[in-house]
Parts: sequence; structure tokens; C-alpha cells
Amino acid sequence: MHLIKLNAIDSTNSYLRKRYLDGDLQDFTVVSAAEQTSGRGQMGTVWESDPGKNLMLSVFKKIDCLAIEQQFYVSMASSLAVLKTLKKKQIPSLSVKWPNDILSDNRKICGVLIESIIRKQKLDAIIVGIGLNVNQTTFNKNFPASSLKNLTGVNYNLDEVLHDLLEEVKHYVSLLVESKLDEISQEYHQHLFRKEKPSTFKDQNDNLIMGFIKGVSNSGRLQVLLEDEVLKEFDMKEIKLMY
Repeated sequence: MHLIKLNAIDSTNSYLRKRYLDGDLQDFTVVSAAEQTSGRGQMGTVWESDPGKNLMLSVFKKIDCLAIEQQFYVSMASSLAVLKTLKKKQIPSLSVKWPNDILSDNRKICGVLIESIIRKQKLDAIIVGIGLNVNQTTFNKNFPASSLKNLTGVNYNLDEVLHDLLEEVKHYVSLLVESKLDEISQEYHQHLFRKEKPSTFKDQNDNLIMGFIKGVSNSGRLQVLLEDEVLKEFDMKEIKLMY
């Protein structure tokens, strides 16, 4: 593993993608930044973070052991690496909100952004961006977020948290390489937020839908049992969980 630390960058994911395109990137490179000026989240959202208080990093990994339709296993594994790290720090009430947000007591403490690199119609590599709220204590009141410090009162050493997280990333990458996909899926579903609970969703037309989350397909689509007892699958563009 090769670790690069930066004071500031527009986006750690973009930094790694550019290095990859330039042919100047070794396998398992990690870039961590104290500040991101254009951090990105899912669906084009912006990841906001106070400089020097949180972990913002991206991991580049060559991965040719998965088919394109199996990409979501990377998302599951990445989420579990974060969750396992936080479990060891006794962070309470952890869950994974589909597709890969990490929650504690229903508040988001980590976001994961997966970017796949496809070459010749095959999965060649992945870039995993992770934004973990560590020592930041104030957040936008309109957004249900929290941090490790808010949850425990502890001021964390960012380097120690980074080291522990990367150890878990290595473990879950090894499960991917060894094709232990069922093991990853089972653990992911054990921590899936609101699984088997009545939930409210909003569709593309802002219509409210009631249903039960039954699971997530191998391709990453959310499986919801609707009121008419029909099991339907949705992708991220089609539905939003409202809690």
C-alpha cells in the first residue's frame, strides 16, 4: 500500500483518476487530504467537511476478479470496512443505509463514493472515496449528520483512525480477491438500515411510496416489498429512502 498525504486537493477521487490516466499510479495507492475543495458524494452531491477535522481519502485498487455486473460487491465491502473500523471504536447503533452511507443513531457519519474504471468492456480497477466525520462538531441543521467526536466526546487522532480503516480495507479487499462474495453480502445485509421495517420512499416524481426493505440485489438495486405485496427493485435514480 502506497500512502500519499496532501494538505488540500479538489477531490481525492479525481486526483487518483488523473494519475491513473497518466499511467503514473501503482496498485493500492491511497491519497488522503486535510481539505477537499470540491469533494463529491453520490448522485453529484457535494461532500462538505471542515478542514483538518475529518478523514477524506480515496483508495485505488486494480481489481480484475469481478465481472462488471458484480461491481456492487466493492460498495458492500467498502461500507463494511468503515463499519468494522467504527465498531472497534465502540461507536453505537451502526448501520449501512443503501447504498453505502454509514449511520449511527440514524445520523450519517460517513459517505462512500465508488468509481469503476472499465477497460475493453471489463472491470479494470476501482477508486473508493471515503469521507468520515471524525472531529467536526457542527453540521448543517437541515442534514442529519454527526461525527465520532459528537457520539463519544473523544477527540481522535486522525492518523490512528486512518491506519485502522486501511487495515479493514485490506481485509475486505482480500475477501473480494478470494471471491468470498456471499460472505460479504451476508454481512452487508446484517447491517442494512431499516431492513424488514416499514419505510417511506420518494420516487422520481416526488410521490411517496410505502414498503419494506427486503434486501439489495447483487447488482446493487434496492429490493422493496410494496403495499400490494409486489417485490420491486429500484436503482439510486429511481427511489430515495425518507426514513
